[in-house]
Amino acid sequence: MSRRVLVAGETVIDLIPTAPEQAESGDRFIRRAGGAPANVAVGLARLGCPPWLWTRLGTDPMGEYLAGVLTENDIPERFVERDPDGKTTLAVVSYDDSGDRSFTFYQDTAADTRFVTGRVPDSALEPVDWVVIGGIALTAEPSRTAILDLARRARAMDCTVVFDPNTRPELSGPAFERTVRDTLKHTHVLKASTADLRAVGFSGADPVSLARAACVASVHTVVVTLGADGAVFVSRRGAPWGATTVSHPGYTVDAVDTTGAGDGFLAGLLAGCVEGNRSPEKLLDIATAAGGHTVTTTGAMTALPTRNAIESLRKTHE
Repeated sequence: MSRRVLVAGETVIDLIPTAPEQAESGDRFIRRAGGAPANVAVGLARLGCPPWLWTRLGTDPMGEYLAGVLTENDIPERFVERDPDGKTTLAVVSYDDSGDRSFTFYQDTAADTRFVTGRVPDSALEPVDWVVIGGIALTAEPSRTAILDLARRARAMDCTVVFDPNTRPELSGPAFERTVRDTLKHTHVLKASTADLRAVGFSGADPVSLARAACVASVHTVVVTLGADGAVFVSRRGAPWGATTVSHPGYTVDAVDTTGAGDGFLAGLLAGCVEGNRSPEKLLDIATAAGGHTVTTTGAMTALPTRNAIESLRKTHE
């Protein structure tokens, strides 16, 4: 049975320094297509599950570049909108002494802050099984209202709503916790890092207790990513896979750039779900392999794996 996925949110330009120390001097950057929802959509396409992507691009040269990248990666054009009055968001990546990333966003009058309510009609949601939304589009109006409206309608039409808050201190602001709580009312599956969960007010002594704390409102499953330490999968009664707690230690790889690791992870998780896999252990195995492969090359979208790449990584750890 074919299952349709709709991913909604931003497509941006990541400017990545060719060496960590060059972020401050601004001497040389590499342009890469990015944005968590776009990364997830392209990741799904590479895994043989091409989704619809509802995104909004500027008509500036960067927007033209992003449109070409999406086309090259087999993303259908149906919900890829062009905004003649909106620019393309730039996300400048920098690194601290330990190699951790931070982002500086340039998104004044950006196209991805200007989503319009109702552009994905109910008729388009009828064949959709999974709707995936990200947190960055919820940080500005009118996009916040438009994305929340989509999530509300998708839930009412029996789509499974997946939410990645993808918190960014540079953008979230004090009202973001309330926005996340509103979004969780329409969410079935929450994918987040421990930092994401703590940033929006959840507490717990360990990842499992954090995940259980986040099983609120309609959320029946919380998947917490732990970087190089793998991930945990916690669900309660009523989830398609039942009530369970599962962990995965992750895959050992030579990490080059962690940008997009969570997006690769989520694409792998969704691909397993689309294929009808209801084993949390298998879902986590696919997801952690996908996330692990993503960190082996600079840039998020460029490093997203194919099915063969995932299988190759898994075989090296048998």
